[in-house]
Amino acid sequence: MKDRITKLIQGVVPTGSVLQRTVKSGIWVSATKLSSRLMQILMLIVLARLLAPKDFGIMGIALLTLSGLNRFTEIGLNAALIQQKATNVDDYLDTTWCLEAGRGILIVTGLFVLAPYIASFFDEPTATVPIQVIALSTLFFGFRNPAVVYFKKDLAFHKQFVYETSGGFIQFIVGVSYALVSPTVWALVFASVATSANKFVLSYVMHEYRPWPSFDIEKAKELIHYGKWITGSSIVGFLYSEGDDAFVGWLLTATALGYYQYAYRIADTPSSEVSGVISQITFPAYSRLQDDMDALRSALLETLRFTSFVTFPMAFGIALVAPSFVPAVLGPDWTPMITAMQILALYGLLHSITRNFGAVWKALGRPDYVTKLGMFRVLCIAALIWPATARWGIEGTALVVVGVYVFPMLPIDVYLAAKTVEGRSIQIYREYAYPFVAASVMFATLWYARTLVELSPLVEFLALVPAGAAIYIVTAVVLERQFDWGIERNIRMVVNGIRG
Repeated sequence: MKDRITKLIQGVVPTGSVLQRTVKSGIWVSATKLSSRLMQILMLIVLARLLAPKDFGIMGIALLTLSGLNRFTEIGLNAALIQQKATNVDDYLDTTWCLEAGRGILIVTGLFVLAPYIASFFDEPTATVPIQVIALSTLFFGFRNPAVVYFKKDLAFHKQFVYETSGGFIQFIVGVSYALVSPTVWALVFASVATSANKFVLSYVMHEYRPWPSFDIEKAKELIHYGKWITGSSIVGFLYSEGDDAFVGWLLTATALGYYQYAYRIADTPSSEVSGVISQITFPAYSRLQDDMDALRSALLETLRFTSFVTFPMAFGIALVAPSFVPAVLGPDWTPMITAMQILALYGLLHSITRNFGAVWKALGRPDYVTKLGMFRVLCIAALIWPATARWGIEGTALVVVGVYVFPMLPIDVYLAAKTVEGRSIQIYREYAYPFVAASVMFATLWYARTLVELSPLVEFLALVPAGAAIYIVTAVVLERQFDWGIERNIRMVVNGIRG
């Protein structure tokens, strides 16, 4: 019995070759993301029944403010440590801790002073205190043990699983428990702060390293030199990923912001989380392959194939089930977000199939691509978002965000990704073509079937999900057999990697 348990543990702990460790890490990261997001989505579904959309809008303002300051002060220390070829980065950790702690103190102080003015900017004075309280999350993050970077650097994602998943449980328990007693925005605020506090404690429990206030200016310069483009991409990333939220909250209302953020979160989470999982795994793996371009190109294409195979049906499925999912699960108060959610499902898809490019660029020492492309996207969105939002509300905002991603960003992203790995754009587009066809067949079939049979929203939702999965899989099998898609080999590779 003991031998079986030992063998089971050895089978899932990331060990072996880079491929085997990457695949096994993928299992843990997938489990981490799935469990964390599942708890978060369950919490949001429960709270959607207890709180008003305006409460989510107020929380949205607080999170936007916190995210903005976090992004504008991000110096890419973790990415710089992961990118280091040396496996041991202990000499950098004290300096990292000092930098992050100072950043946390700066953000908390700034938010406490600026909160009333930020709330006034959004014409929502009740957001002042939530902004000040939620700033504590950054303080906990700043003083956490910097050695948690080893969980990712060493592909030890079984430890990352415990670190992240426990936070999801704490968030769910605190948020739902508080809302049952007092259904106000404070349920969301306290849940967020409790999550950060839990990670702070765990960072010292799970790793024996103990940081000390020792600062090495040369090491700081080295880390910040690499991270300067991470800082730029972080700022630009905030502008194009959350700038639309800020604009909706400013031009429209907190309630409209609640609808838009909820639609975005649900539409983007499933597909983008898959790509997020793969991106977290592949950045360390790509960094190890940076001297072998053929292997790196092959790894990128195989990653895109698997990512697209999973995320295309998820995104198309969200657009399909939104009209039944929202009233059945969230309640009738949330129906104004349905159209925006369907539009943003396409954003989630585009986000997922291009997100992995950033890992390649960072691994090859070109994080500037992320910043420059992000800035160009921001300029395109800025030129269109005001008239579209003023005319069509949150649906107009969603159309601009998706439209700019379709063109010109997608062709540019694909071209630069192919060029970076010394490949051709057509190789990347081919990985998108097959899952697009299979997902389109699934969507069209069920859309037509829904016009023939009238069901209640809940029954319709429960019927569409398994039917969509079955149609997609059957279509994928046909494409594999007829056109040698390659997804079967991809899946076998993943399975073999798990088995070692």
